Amino acid sequence: MSNLQIPLDAETKAIETPEDHRDELRLWLRLLTCSTLIEGEVRRRLRDQFDVTLPRFDLMAQLEKTPDGMTLSDLSKRMMVSNGNLTSLVDRLVTSGHIERRVSEIDRRAQIINLTPAGRSEFRVMAAEHEAWIAEIFGGLTQREQKDLMRLLAKTKLSARNAIIGVAQ
Repeated sequence: MSNLQIPLDAETKAIETPEDHRDELRLWLRLLTCSTLIEGEVRRRLRDQFDVTLPRFDLMAQLEKTPDGMTLSDLSKRMMVSNGNLTSLVDRLVTSGHIERRVSEIDRRAQIINLTPAGRSEFRVMAAEHEAWIAEIFGGLTQREQKDLMRLLAKTKLSARNAIIGVAQ
């Protein structure tokens, strides 16, 4: 038997007093709980197996998609974080030899950031493991359930976007 203690989450608390919560709130809490559980496990495995943080992995994943590299500004837009948040992360990955910087030929004020050959090689090993972890985590769902969940989450994403711009259905 595992000694792993899972803390009581908001979803469980909502289920214990359902009269206090509308279905939408309980749905939100379920999504949040699932996201938090999965993200926490991915963070733990990246740290334990590769001594890498999730933000470092995410940054390397973005650079893997663009072999010619990208500017810090483009990278921050893709990762939805500020340039300031990325600067120290980029510095650490440059120091570790995973990424490199070069001056942009188009705009000498901008720097292009890309994976080094060693960084690309290490990332591909991590990405393969990451993919296996995600498959394991969702392994309890049938292919049909996964497709249904993807369809419903796409609909949820559209609903959220519409609500944000004031066109709620």
